[in-house]
Parts: sequence; structure tokens; C-alpha cells
Amino acid sequence: MHLRVIRAALRRLNIYLSRRYDTAVVHGNSSSTLPDRAAAEQALRRLDLPDEPSRTYFEKHLPRLARTLTLTPRARPGQNILELGCYMQITPFLTPFLGYSGVSGADCGMLGRVEEKTAWVDGKRFEVAVDLFDAERDRFPYPDGHFGTVLACELIEHLLADPMHLLLECRRILEEGGALVVTTPNVGSLTSVARALHGYDNPQIHYRYTRPRGEERPPVPHVREYTAPELRAALTAAGYEIETLVTEPIAEFAMNLGMWNFLEEHGYNTSLRGEQIYCVAIKRSDLPVTRYPQFLYEDD
Repeated sequence: MHLRVIRAALRRLNIYLSRRYDTAVVHGNSSSTLPDRAAAEQALRRLDLPDEPSRTYFEKHLPRLARTLTLTPRARPGQNILELGCYMQITPFLTPFLGYSGVSGADCGMLGRVEEKTAWVDGKRFEVAVDLFDAERDRFPYPDGHFGTVLACELIEHLLADPMHLLLECRRILEEGGALVVTTPNVGSLTSVARALHGYDNPQIHYRYTRPRGEERPPVPHVREYTAPELRAALTAAGYEIETLVTEPIAEFAMNLGMWNFLEEHGYNTSLRGEQIYCVAIKRSDLPVTRYPQFLYEDD
């Protein structure tokens, strides 16, 4: 009985500390300066989608796209923004919705090449020049401090060898106080816990390969998904101050929400357990940099 009382007290303390921790890392842009999700979804629905697969993908990911728009800082006069892995879904709205003067895109490819990508919004054509390079090896083709914001959405989990290179290059091309917005699946989510305990499925949120089609090379799958504390640690090691770090559930995994009660009942941390991570990290030049943090890289 005494042990049960002690365990219950520890669970309550853990929940209290977890909630305090979540609150401590969610700050910065106030709701009065950022659009709400309903407004973001309404804007995004103006995107003209060419076929049924595109529409299906868009509807599935609309909550994430809208949430990303609400977390991306509004531009100050003259600020530029870069979208890595430019998918042309939120790209057309970065100027009219958030006020950026210049919008640049980047994608994986041979350094020095540029592709023109196009999207249509309410029947109007939107174009952006997309620079190609290897985000894990190449020096990004932009000058120091050129951007007010860099978006790295659904990207870091695909990197094969050196994610810190990407984070440090983003830091170099950001102006002082500029924001790096990172979104990525959460391998510490309720769904991942449930999968690990059942023992049938892979704990990563997305673990399947893309089926090869002819000679076309399939995209790189999710190589390494992160927990929210790991993502915070990587960004901190790269010299960023964490302004916002939150997770949110994904509707298709709602059957695993009950795992929260299991974690709480057994005294485990219950914070940051949604399937999707959203992080806004601020460049601070006076913060130290650890090029190869031990939790990400093996020692020589």
C-alpha cells in the first residue's frame, strides 16, 4: 500500500513537471500576431490541385500544412524566406499570408542547377526558382544572413548521413534572430509506444519504402525519426535557441490516444507524445556549437 501511495505521488509530480515543461518551451510569437489555423486552412484550400492523388494527399496533410503556416513567423519589411524540400503546397502563401518579400525554394539535386516549379492558386500561376544541391554535403548557394526564416518541413527524417550539416548551413544563411522552422514525425509518440509494446509494427511513424516504378529512382524513405527532446538537443547543439517545441496528434492514429493513460499510470513522461513535432528555433550567434553531438554520431 505504501508503495502504491508513493507511486501515485510520483505520477502526479511527473505530470506536473511535464506540463510545466511543455509550457516553458511554447512561447515567442503571440496569437495576436499569427494567423489562426482556420484562416490558414481557408487560404490553403485556394490551391488548385491537378489530380485526385494530389487532392487526397492534400486533404490528409492539411492540418499539418496549416499548423506550419501558423507557426512560421510573420515577415518584417524586406525579409526573405527559404523553403527546403520545396513541395509547392504552402510556398505560394508565404508572401500573401505572411508578408515575405522574397521566396526561394531548394531541393535535392546537382549543385548549381535551378528548376522552375509552378503552382496555381485560384487560377493564378505562381512560380519559384528552386536551387538544387545536397543539403548534407554542399555549401548552400546563399550568402550569410540572407534569410529571415528557413523552413525545413518533413525533411530531417530523410537525411542519410549528416543532419548537423543542414542545421549549421541553415544557421549560416539566417540573419541574427532569424527562425528555422522544423517539422518532423515523432518516434516517441503514443503511436510509437503502442507499436513497440505490441511488437508487430515498426515504431517509426512512417517506415515503408516507396514502390519502385521503372527506372525512376524512388525518394529516400524515413532514415531516422526523432523524439521531441532529440530534436531540441540537435538544434541546441547547432547554436539555436528553442522558441517553440510542441507535438500534436495525427487523426489517423487516434486509436492510440489511450496509451497516454498507460504512461501516466506507470509513471512515464506523458509530455510531447503527439505524432507530429513542430519546432521554431532562433539563430543566436553567441551560443556554442557542437558539430557532432554524441547522441547523433558515433565516436571515431
